[in-house]
Amino acid sequence: MSFGMKIIYNGLSIKRSEIPVAVGDTFFQGILDAITAGWRVCSYFGVPTADGATLYCIMSARGGSGELGIAATSVGRAFPSLAKLCPQVHLFEREIAEQCLVRPEDHPWFKPVRFLKPLCEGTGFWHASDGGGLIPGVMDYYRVEGDEVHEVAVGPVHAGIIEPGHFRFQCHGEEVFHLEISLGFQHRGIERALIGGPSQRSLHLMETIAGDTTIGHGQAYCMNMEALTGVFSSPRAETVRGIALELERLANHTGDLGAIAGDVGYLPTASFCGRIRGDFLNMTALLCGSRFGRGLLRPGGIGYDCDAGIAEELQKRLDTVRVDVTQAVELLWSTPSVMARLEDTGIVSERDAREIGLVGPAARGCNLNRDIRRDHPFGIFRMSQIPVITASTGDVCARAMVRWLEIQRSLDFLDEQVRHLPRGGYCAAMKPIAPDRCAVALTEGWRGEVCHVVLTDAAGLFERYKIVDPSFHNWSGLGLALRDQQISDFPLCNKSFNLSYCGYDL
Repeated sequence: MSFGMKIIYNGLSIKRSEIPVAVGDTFFQGILDAITAGWRVCSYFGVPTADGATLYCIMSARGGSGELGIAATSVGRAFPSLAKLCPQVHLFEREIAEQCLVRPEDHPWFKPVRFLKPLCEGTGFWHASDGGGLIPGVMDYYRVEGDEVHEVAVGPVHAGIIEPGHFRFQCHGEEVFHLEISLGFQHRGIERALIGGPSQRSLHLMETIAGDTTIGHGQAYCMNMEALTGVFSSPRAETVRGIALELERLANHTGDLGAIAGDVGYLPTASFCGRIRGDFLNMTALLCGSRFGRGLLRPGGIGYDCDAGIAEELQKRLDTVRVDVTQAVELLWSTPSVMARLEDTGIVSERDAREIGLVGPAARGCNLNRDIRRDHPFGIFRMSQIPVITASTGDVCARAMVRWLEIQRSLDFLDEQVRHLPRGGYCAAMKPIAPDRCAVALTEGWRGEVCHVVLTDAAGLFERYKIVDPSFHNWSGLGLALRDQQISDFPLCNKSFNLSYCGYDL
């Protein structure tokens, strides 16, 4: 590319000295040129320096080359914003400003990403502002002026057990002109806590980034640790990891379809899927004792072996649940009143999805054919591919249908892997982490692309550990889905994305 990106591959590490450091505007123009050529931003973050920050950008190549690109540049207290020309970086730039105290000049939407507290006095890291913090929720919101235009504010405190998030609708009658989403009310400082690691708590922190994506984030962390130590897990361990990842996908996709059914008042599928989701969670518990997979993954392999008895029981449960989930979900597509609510609701165009960088089922529902398991294969997916499913309408129906088709493909994958589980060990001993290196790991969580980037210092400790949950890419998509919709469609559109608050509030 024009700014000399270093080509790397998923799950590998390179020396930090191999990362090209572009000078001047070459870095920023290079990002724009790469995006024009079909590349996509996976992660864009900063590391504070005495007089500014060093910015790093990791990009994914279009097509099946498996290439990732990384480049860096040094900036002072300001850097040129690309958000007007490249909307997919607008949140990344605002995050860089908060974490490194460097301002993206001419940013069109310069607002808080998270309402941070000053966690590291004197270093310029993790301050929200020069004043040392922001009052949660206190900021300027976009407003539509005009006769009969009114504003509806929802949250951040919601009914039920749910994390805080603020949604502000600009409406004309029932029609939504604009939805602004404000998150970051419960910033947990996970990335900050990882600096100086790894420690005994590091894997626990990874498993709690987003509890429903324990395996997705845990897999990425293990891949980075293995890349930094030169220790790789056995085929048996990689297969069990893949099984756990797909069980996580199955549980959440099934739960989402049930919740979508509930939002349109169709109780049969809602009730059945709620129970079936528990069946998938219990299969994960069969592997390790935790329904969410806590403790299953370990750097070097897995924490619990899947012996013949467990594999046999898992196969029996999969055979039963395939019948149950098929019967429950097929009810949706054969019920006209349900389809009338799903079709043409919450549309995001393919063009908008591409510009804002949607990932996962939300992207595939907009006809974007992207999936890390195929495009940047890792673990068992290097040997056993799962077909990528897309839909073209970009509405709630498309996002629901993609989930259903992925459920079927994941069940086929599990049937094959459980029946032919490789022999051998399941956990290798780890070695010391290599100093002055960079490792990048991507996995396909059930919501979409999970990206972890780690930079080690001269002592082999984490100088920076950057995490991008798929929700960070996709919240903007929910805002677009509500434009020109009825405000009463918000719960349905929201559930069709089912994004994470905690995965965003790192």
